[in-house]
Amino acid sequence: MKLHAMIAGTGLLLFGSKAFAAQETTPPEQPAETSGEQQGVLVYPPSFFASASPNTALDMVQRIPGFGLDTGNSGARGLAGAAGNVLIDGDRPTSKSDSLDEVLRRIPASSVERVELIRGGAPGIDMQGRSVVANVVLKKTSTEQITAEANVYAYTDAYFGPQLRLQYSKQKGEKQTEAAIFATTDRTGGTADGRRTRYDAAGSVIQEADLDLWDRLRNVNARGTLQRRVAGGKLRLNGLADFHNMENRQLLEIVSGAGTDDRTEDEARTISGEFGVNWTRPLSATTEIELTGLQRGNLLRFESESLNAGGQSTFDIDSTSGESIARSILRFRPSKAWAFEGGGEVAYNFLDSTTAFTQGGTPVPLPNASVFVSELRGEAFGQATWQASPKLTAELGLRVEVSRISQSGDTEQSKSFLYPKPRAQLTWRPAANHQLRLRAQKEVSQLNFSDFVASTEVNLGTVIGGNADLEPQKDLILEAVYEHRFWKKGVFELTAQHREVDDIIDIIPLVGGFEAVGNIGSGTRDMFQARLTLPLDRLGLKNGLLQARGSWFWSEATDPLTGEKRRFSGEVPFGCGIAFSQDLKGGRFSYGFDHGCNVDRFVRYRVREVRRQASQPYVSAYGQWKPAADLTIRLEFGNLTNAESRVLREIYDGPRNTAPLLRRELRQTRQGEWLFLQVRKIL
Repeated sequence: MKLHAMIAGTGLLLFGSKAFAAQETTPPEQPAETSGEQQGVLVYPPSFFASASPNTALDMVQRIPGFGLDTGNSGARGLAGAAGNVLIDGDRPTSKSDSLDEVLRRIPASSVERVELIRGGAPGIDMQGRSVVANVVLKKTSTEQITAEANVYAYTDAYFGPQLRLQYSKQKGEKQTEAAIFATTDRTGGTADGRRTRYDAAGSVIQEADLDLWDRLRNVNARGTLQRRVAGGKLRLNGLADFHNMENRQLLEIVSGAGTDDRTEDEARTISGEFGVNWTRPLSATTEIELTGLQRGNLLRFESESLNAGGQSTFDIDSTSGESIARSILRFRPSKAWAFEGGGEVAYNFLDSTTAFTQGGTPVPLPNASVFVSELRGEAFGQATWQASPKLTAELGLRVEVSRISQSGDTEQSKSFLYPKPRAQLTWRPAANHQLRLRAQKEVSQLNFSDFVASTEVNLGTVIGGNADLEPQKDLILEAVYEHRFWKKGVFELTAQHREVDDIIDIIPLVGGFEAVGNIGSGTRDMFQARLTLPLDRLGLKNGLLQARGSWFWSEATDPLTGEKRRFSGEVPFGCGIAFSQDLKGGRFSYGFDHGCNVDRFVRYRVREVRRQASQPYVSAYGQWKPAADLTIRLEFGNLTNAESRVLREIYDGPRNTAPLLRRELRQTRQGEWLFLQVRKIL
């Protein structure tokens, strides 16, 4: 295949370019594709969003037609794989722990000069390895704002979950100061009522029990950002501190059949912090350097206990983890048609974890119960973007990752990895409002340190051992995207993707009867998706917007126990969604709904069981009122259909390839409806 050949021939490119903002202006009623050097960049001025009267940059980004916010992956080690799909003044946010939506929430809409949607790459645009990114360009005028939010979730059992938020933002030219504090005590989807029914291998009911699931979340975090001009460049500092407490409880009461009642409780307490620094300086009219440093730390204490007539089981985890990152980038743009970027990153990560499992007061040895895992990782990267013509843009890049993962404790082992990760993308604009993007890319997953350590699901009575022999999963991706824009806000998009996957990460058996996360060989995965954003103005509904999505997935892997072909574990074959919104009276009133229109069905494969899960469609609706420019009142209704979640466990009397079926267990739960009230005031 041509794209495959392009990847094979990609060289290491060691220079790059700054994400220069598009300067062309746009008529206030619609975005337009910029001309000349910035073909493929759509510019959305504040007037485009005026009908919605947005409060923050987040509100604006969420209303870009055909764009979906991706906040990135803060759990990824290093910075290269953690970035979301939004830039701010052409730069990625420095922080990892401070999520992208929180960063955008702190930027007042009044501070935004414009929002640019960059599709398929353009010279001078740092695409973060993505096909589409949004760039929030801030005004250089002075702005200052203090905002307070009082929010509350209300549930059908009369429980209330309050949330309080206070944030400050000030900008004067390139000087920026931001601070925010957030506190909440609430529940999550872990609170539900339901029933557990057990069947014997022949399908007869042998036990019925009521389920009462309860959880509580308590969280306090503070974060801040400071940006100033230092030594001829732009210096940005960010800090974050977070306390997180999560409690869960499961009460199981036998209604019929043999068995005893069961009570399970667990609690996780986490304290984490982060400090980051970023400095960017132009070296010449065409060259720029960027330096980044980041330090993160995390303390976790997890305690779980299960009690029934058969005795008591406990599972405890104590862990400390941290990350140190240093990154440098050199960007070079010699002409309007060419841009180069190159650099390197070094990261050190560690996890020091100890687990303990007891049954009836007797300690049970677990594989890799006490582990210190560390990784020293380096990455060199280069990228070139060439705008061959106003209709054709090519992007070629290569990342080379070198890492060494060491373990000590129950297992003494070190492994080294070397992975090249090439990428090629071709963007063609055959006509106005039409775009075709072709992408070929090699991705290598990061190993999850927690998979090296034993874990448990005490409420289900299962234990997973740690696995010291994990390999990263490798994906070769071939993708084609066709996009058509119409009626100012309308977008129709088709995506086809094929993946060749090596070292698939799934569940494997271990010696001693345990199971663990491991590699199960190679496979393929295909996806087709259609998305439509349809403005309803021409159909008689002014400022109405309908969004619809349908996604189909096919995959094939070899089951490590049976040797049979099956789907990837946890894959949903089909998904769809539909959403509607309308803004009235210049954004003074807004309302809408969101409906997941399919039942999510998927299967997870374990050594001694198969889990078949299904969740009914989730429906929510909202209404928003702005009685004044500085006051917003929002009301949301969630889970209006009280959707049911079902988990059918097929439990075997040993490995499922050799042992007979022991029983089936069906868990049916409903979370209940909820109401969310937000009062937001600019002070």
